[in-house]
Amino acid sequence: MKRVMIFLLVLCLILSVCAFAETTESGEAAPVPAEAEASDDQTADGDEGDDSNPEPVDMMEDVELDEEEQIFQGRVLSFGDEGDDVLALQTRLTELKYYTGNLSGRFREGTRKAVEEFQADFDLDQTGVADLRTLSILFSLSHRPLRYGSGGDDVKDLQRQLTELGYYKGKINGNYLETTKKAVEELQKKNNLEVNGIADADLQDMILEGKILSKSDKPDDTNTPAPNLSNYLVDENEDGVRVAEEPVQFTKKLKSGSSGKLVKQMQERLTELGYYEGPVSGNFQKYTTRAVKKFQTQNGLESTGEVDETTWNLIFNDSHIVLPNATPKPTPEPTPVPFHIVVDVANQVTSVYGRDENGEYTVVVRQMLCSTGMKATPSDVGDWVLNGRHATWCIFPKWGNSYARYWTRINGSIAFHSPIYTAVSNSAMKISSYKKLGQRASHGCIRLAVWDAKWIYDNIGAGTVVSIVEGMDPDPELRDALKLPPLDTQYCTPISTPVPTAEPEYSIDNPPNLGRRTLSEKSTGAEVYWLQRTLKDLGYYDTKCTGKMLKKTVKAVKAFQKDHGMNASGSVNQQMIESLVQAVHKAFEVPETTPAP
Repeated sequence: MKRVMIFLLVLCLILSVCAFAETTESGEAAPVPAEAEASDDQTADGDEGDDSNPEPVDMMEDVELDEEEQIFQGRVLSFGDEGDDVLALQTRLTELKYYTGNLSGRFREGTRKAVEEFQADFDLDQTGVADLRTLSILFSLSHRPLRYGSGGDDVKDLQRQLTELGYYKGKINGNYLETTKKAVEELQKKNNLEVNGIADADLQDMILEGKILSKSDKPDDTNTPAPNLSNYLVDENEDGVRVAEEPVQFTKKLKSGSSGKLVKQMQERLTELGYYEGPVSGNFQKYTTRAVKKFQTQNGLESTGEVDETTWNLIFNDSHIVLPNATPKPTPEPTPVPFHIVVDVANQVTSVYGRDENGEYTVVVRQMLCSTGMKATPSDVGDWVLNGRHATWCIFPKWGNSYARYWTRINGSIAFHSPIYTAVSNSAMKISSYKKLGQRASHGCIRLAVWDAKWIYDNIGAGTVVSIVEGMDPDPELRDALKLPPLDTQYCTPISTPVPTAEPEYSIDNPPNLGRRTLSEKSTGAEVYWLQRTLKDLGYYDTKCTGKMLKKTVKAVKAFQKDHGMNASGSVNQQMIESLVQAVHKAFEVPETTPAP
């Protein structure tokens, strides 16, 4: 009897310990251990080196899954794991309202349940293990799915948007109940979307991007849902493959990480054509990417692994598809890379050049202030060819789990990206990181203002050469012209500034009249603009014409004065203005030709 009593007491003690551990994971009152507090302090203070991780965790929404091992530089997270990567996982799950426990950095039952709930929302296997597939989707999300019972500020935002579109007339209260659900269903029906009353991440993006018809808009043919091929397949001709009787409309781009009915429909079609042998799961993963690439190569398209409108229409609506075992179509001649990027470390300026009529990269397309690596951790000088890998958000676990937006890979160590953020939230920017643009501030990456990083993300593709250059001449005029606007610190967006003054009209035959005045360093105005334009035409000045006379303009003036036997003072009077006019006329004078007898 005593042995039985002792056994029961030991069992009760074990159960009590387990219950306490679970409370520590998912409850709100459990203390944070000292080592976790130290980690949090480090996160709060770490501003300077947030970006030299060779490949940031959580990137690559556009990358094949068989490369994810290289991307994450980390591990699959499961019950019992501990560390900064678990803390980052908990933080992200908290932001998306899946996790309400302590940010402890310890993977326990509460974290596992939150991962399961997330996986269920995105049609993933509900293992409770944060594998690379789960992490990729989790960190690339801009919104969590909203459904009946959801609550929070994001529900309020949705209700406001539904009100503006005319679907919702209830209170903006942040509670996703029957009225909100019906409004979403009505929107889905009007826009020929699956009617389920759930505002998933794709639907929220479509609303924000203005791709949704309002209640009063007239529907058009572009939103016609794709028909079920099994009901519509017919023979187009003797030589062609079967296609739908009605064209299968393209609705959105599909790529690695996409999921849903459209992906499933595409997998079914590629299976029928003999390109795909994997599971018809509705999840765009590595086998689907390989099948799409094989289809594109065989049919003379660029092998991207992404289903854009051209690829979609060829898969579904062209009866003359080249099948896997047939002779492939010739691949079209590649178009030249449109841009070349130069990162000027000395001036902390990133310049994008386009091609001129001779195919040379001489046309300035865009110039931006940046932050390159600090002297102790410099950016990698040299020429680097981009491979097109990029993502909307990234995390740097090596530097206190800081974040950045619009990450575009340069090489295995560095990338272009925005200033640093403390969380995956548009309003969580470290203002100090923004204010340091124009100075060396990173551990090697090239930081840009958010709008500039987005421009790179949107416009610069694989094959573009990035030249990181040390030792260029100082260019104060250019830096002055690229001054950044002040930020609204609450929303991390630029405070509206007056419309910039238009450039003055320029003519060599309409020179300024200085009278007895002289132009010298720090002079400003239309006269300085004329001076810079004229010096540029003569080859003495090679930067931006700003209307502000700084050191580079003074240097150009001195060079002109020296070449023309004048006192090289660097200041400009009326006599020099007249000399400039004569020099231009002489330089561009067309010699008279003697008529033939």
